[in-house]
Amino acid sequence: MFNKLLIANRGEIAVRVNRTAQALGYRTVAVFSDADRDAPHVRMADEAVRVGPAPAGESYLNIEAILEAARLTGADAVHPGYGFLSENAAFVSACAEHGITFIGPPAHAMELMGSKRRSKEAMAEAGVPTVPGFQSAETDPSPWQKAADGIGYPVMIKASAGGGGRGMRLVHEPDKLADELARARSEAESAFGDGELILEKAIVRPRHIEIQVFADQQGHAIHLGERDCSVQRRHQKVVEEAPSPFVDESMRQAMGDAAVKAAQACGYVGAGTVEFIVDEARNFYFLEMNTRLQVEHPVTEEVTGLDLVELQLRVAQSEPLLLQQSDVRIQGHAIEVRLYAEDPAQGYMPQTGPLHRWRPALGDGIRVDDGIRVDDGIREGNAVTPHYDPMIAKIVARGQDRNSARRRLIRSLEDTVLLGVTHNAWFLSRILAHETFAAGEATTAFLETEFQGDPSLSPLDPTTAELALAALMLYRTGITGPLEDHAGWSNSLPSACPIQLATGEGQQWVRLTDQRGLIEAQVGETRHELRIESQDANELVVTLDGVRQKSQYQIVGSTLYCHAKGRALRFEDTTHAPARRADEQGSGEVRATMDGAVVEVSVTEGDRVQAGQTLAVLEAMKMEHPLRADRDGEITGVRVSTGDQVRTRQILMTVTADASRDAESNNDK
Repeated sequence: MFNKLLIANRGEIAVRVNRTAQALGYRTVAVFSDADRDAPHVRMADEAVRVGPAPAGESYLNIEAILEAARLTGADAVHPGYGFLSENAAFVSACAEHGITFIGPPAHAMELMGSKRRSKEAMAEAGVPTVPGFQSAETDPSPWQKAADGIGYPVMIKASAGGGGRGMRLVHEPDKLADELARARSEAESAFGDGELILEKAIVRPRHIEIQVFADQQGHAIHLGERDCSVQRRHQKVVEEAPSPFVDESMRQAMGDAAVKAAQACGYVGAGTVEFIVDEARNFYFLEMNTRLQVEHPVTEEVTGLDLVELQLRVAQSEPLLLQQSDVRIQGHAIEVRLYAEDPAQGYMPQTGPLHRWRPALGDGIRVDDGIRVDDGIREGNAVTPHYDPMIAKIVARGQDRNSARRRLIRSLEDTVLLGVTHNAWFLSRILAHETFAAGEATTAFLETEFQGDPSLSPLDPTTAELALAALMLYRTGITGPLEDHAGWSNSLPSACPIQLATGEGQQWVRLTDQRGLIEAQVGETRHELRIESQDANELVVTLDGVRQKSQYQIVGSTLYCHAKGRALRFEDTTHAPARRADEQGSGEVRATMDGAVVEVSVTEGDRVQAGQTLAVLEAMKMEHPLRADRDGEITGVRVSTGDQVRTRQILMTVTADASRDAESNNDK
């Protein structure tokens, strides 16, 4: 029996677990790093303990610090959430040694399923379908080449010890296999400390479908239906739904039976997810088993009416599962999207920055009835840092059928206001609206083959109407502040007020003029008419070209953050900024594009470089980001070394242009 639960995680999952634990009467303990001292999960818990500085390796992954936090508070159980230590068998064993109940499977099951090679062998022995493949500790490419020839191309190389796309390579041609094996092995060793690989037949245009399983300590196991996680970018899930539009009842039963076999074969206890890859003919093959609660567990909760965290806690208390397989009913449809701080237009590059305004659009009947559910662990004033995964929130819609859930989720995404950091909400709403997804036909290749031309994957190009609206917001707030009496607006506007806006790489002049209370905005050759209906500190209601609409905004310095018609936009007021020549080279200042660690410095003082040359590499949010010269010249100031932590916009080095070019440039002026 346990009474006090330490939640060894952060963000939305820590909030999620805390909510259920407190509802069941448990006292809760949060842990936090220096970056999370004031985070919502810390505020919600009954007690909280600092476990280290911001880097995860020194805090949330520090087993000794977590165990010490449990000792200090008298916590006799630990819930790991997902990520961090959730699938660390050494942590499970350490908890047992200290008399602490680990909310999850036993260490032996975790170790078995943590190895792709061993788990695949165990599943084949248990009668679970597996993908034709080859496993070996051999580093010589010859046996791998022979195996690939026998399997048939294309083949997929995978790291045995990990996931998330790292150590994974798709090979179409025999002459590329040796090089890709070497690269995959190197990447696996770097990411997981284990270079062991497996080779599998590559399934063309597959679906990624997983089964939620639950097992108690008495040996009883059931499944709770499937989740379709086929929409992925960089082998990472973006949209998840339950049930799958591809799975019929007989297939659901067959996959569920196979998943239960998998759980029983490894002596599993608690919540687990058995992942399958499914081909076009509906053949399914074991992929891996995640020995923890999944990010996407809410969609299963929404269609079954079960609280999976509650079931985890009950099973950990040695209570038997009271549910029989026949008791599980799938009702309605649920779809989840992951709201990330990332820029789809830059290859999904993670973003850091402040959360100036956060207003998720909630529907009626959260958790129980049809509506919108938002799982988050943030609040306004927080910041997305480079130290952790950039997921901001999970937004889940439930409906009586798939199409109603899909429509509801699109509307929620379009109405959700997140101003500050760059995020992927528009990208997500565009996925849900795409005809292939709407028809239930999206495979894991969907984003690469059918979505590449979507405007959400290009830098945001504001419409002339959006530019007119932004100019009006900046003028009204900058000159007179929030309006009390909109009838007096025409008295304060000059006959013509030019405002210059910068968006990305471009700049645009907007000319505002008063036409007896109706504001005319001239943007290039296009004219718009606007009338203010109401305004407060963060919301402006206008009639734009005869259509009344509502927009949210936040102004920080000379920057306007604006949310209008489902798009989050950012404008800089450059009305009074000095003009820059079109042929002018960059400033020469090499600045950090985000908070992170310097993992490579490629130049030294005095080196000659060319515009576009990589000078250094930053690592943030598990990704590497090259920094390039914006001009030709000489390195005259290197201010960082490999291993240094840097902040966004920090100057790392300087490129001084050639004196001859400067002189030539001055003569041209």
